[in-house]
Order: sequence, then structure tokens, then C-alpha cells
Amino acid sequence: MAASEAAVMSSSSLKTDTCPVLETAGTVAAMAANPPARAAAAVVAAAARTGSEARVSKAALATKLLSLSGVFAVHKPKGPTSAELLNRLKEKLLAEAGMPSPEWTKRKKQTLKIGHGGTLDSAARGVLVVGIGSGTKMLTSMLSGSKRYIAIGELGKATDTLDSTGKVTEEKPYDKITQEDIEGILQKFTGNIMQVPPLYSALKKDGQRLSTLMKRGEVVEAKPARPVTVYSISLQKFQPPFFTLDVECGGGFYIRSLVSDIGKELSSCANVLELTRTKQGPFTLEEHALPEDKWTIDDIAQSLEHCSSLFPAELALKKSKPEKSNEQVLSCEYITLNEPKGEDDVIKTC
Repeated sequence: MAASEAAVMSSSSLKTDTCPVLETAGTVAAMAANPPARAAAAVVAAAARTGSEARVSKAALATKLLSLSGVFAVHKPKGPTSAELLNRLKEKLLAEAGMPSPEWTKRKKQTLKIGHGGTLDSAARGVLVVGIGSGTKMLTSMLSGSKRYIAIGELGKATDTLDSTGKVTEEKPYDKITQEDIEGILQKFTGNIMQVPPLYSALKKDGQRLSTLMKRGEVVEAKPARPVTVYSISLQKFQPPFFTLDVECGGGFYIRSLVSDIGKELSSCANVLELTRTKQGPFTLEEHALPEDKWTIDDIAQSLEHCSSLFPAELALKKSKPEKSNEQVLSCEYITLNEPKGEDDVIKTC
């Protein structure tokens, strides 16, 4: 919203919410003779000023929010899905800016676009990259780089989801497996390899997620193996039955499938106990991912400025200009954009 719009809002608000006091000689004399009445009038006037100032401040925040454009990262905790987390972020930003509000129903339709690229499972935590404004158009090109994960696997148990959230489907001994055994097979999972995606995933059949079909109890055939790339993989710790991997991979790679395949290669079985994404494209968990207490308009604006240096010059975004006011309605939406080869990525709008 332009400064003139803020002024109009302030003026309109004052007309609606304040009661002018006619300072005639009689009223002035009465108020002078009655200190409580004079104090009450001062309180009314102060409240009117505070209310109008608050509305102007919200209008300025709304303008700033709608002008944000670029790509940044947030820290996704365990629990919510990526879509749920994005919706929480959107709601916090709209609430901070006082949008939508009655004042905005009289203004030109403006759209807040916000989306994420590279879905994380609900049981996983770590870097989730978010685009806002024109930044939603950058997600595909920006996230074609590598991703890095720290995964803790558990030997001896297989589940239907390939992680600890699923139902145990098989148990096998693991007591004879050594650290050298694990390190010796990791080379087989490095480089350009073929991988079968999990049945519980965002991959689709007839327009519906495989995971949704599985939860309904429908019979779902495994997707065929597809080419994926693992740039590096190393064993960080082995304390049977648990082992910790550091994996850097390309898009479309499933850590759950990797851990399951490692278990099979060791003549046992395995599932993912914990999963953390530490890097996505140029964004790292430690340096770039905003925790929830930093999900404010000002903090995100600063993060966008900081993260802009991570991008090639040809992908740098120009800040979009706020639209001029006109009598329409504000609309908000979020868009979850998919990478061409992203893990569990899905296009979703609302």
C-alpha cells in the first residue's frame, strides 16, 4: 500500500472510530471544573490516536509483506508435513500484517504467493526452502542442486513406510554385522545408481498419492527403479543396531529406500529412525534456516537480502512493486512447487 493509501486509511479510521469533542467555552469551562471529565476526554483522544497509528502500522507491514520477493529457508521440525508448515508460516505473516482485514476489502485484489520446493516427510526435520512473491517461480531452477542428509538407520527391523512411523513388517538378526561390513557396501550405493521409490511417497498413480492409496488399504504396485545420483555417502557412527549416515545426493533420491536397501545388502533389514536435511541447494541448516520465532516480516526481509548473494546473477530477482489501491478484495494463496526430480515433491495450490 502506498503512503497515500495509508493516509486515506488513517483518515477513514478516524472518522469511524472517534467522537469529536466540541471545545466550546462551555465545555472547556465544564472540563476545567471537572478534572475526571478532562482526564476521560484525554484518554479518548489518546485511544483514537493509538488506534489510527496501529492501523497505519499494519498497513505499512501489509505493504512490506506484499513487496517481499525471493527465496529463503526455514527450519522444519519433526511432526508437521511440509504443506502444514507452509500454511503455518503463511498464517503468521498474514496475522502480523493484519491481513485480511475490513480495510483491505475495499482495496484492489492483491495476491500473496508463497510456496516450498523439496518436500520433507513429516517425521523428518531440517532445511525447507521457501519462495515468496516472484520467488515461487525460482524454486525449480534454484533447487536442482544437491541435498545433504544425516540419517540414523536401525538394523533388524523393516516397516511398511521404511521409517519408524510405520508398522513393523519383518525382523531379522543383525548381531553379526560389523562397521567394516557397512563401510564395505557403501560404494555400491555411490554414483549413478537405480533406486525403487517407497510405496509411501508423494509419487502419484491416477492423480492420487501412493501414500494416500496405501493408507486406504488399496493394493499399490511399486514404481519401477529410476536413475538417481549419490555424490557421497559415509558412515559416521555405528552402535548396533543403529548406524548414522552422511549422504549427499541429487533430486529424486529417497533416504528411506537407501537405508532399506543397505539392510537387505547386509542380509538383514533396516528402517530410518531419524532424518535431518542439513543442506538443500545453497541453503544450509545452520546458516540459513529460520526457526519459527524468526518467522516475521522483518526477519524474512533480512533473510531474503542475505540469501540473494547465494544465487547466480541471472537468477537475481527484482523486488516487485506493490500494486496501487483500488476497490477490490485481497486474496491469499500458497503454492507448493515441485522440482523436476525432487523427493516427494507435489504441486499444490489453495
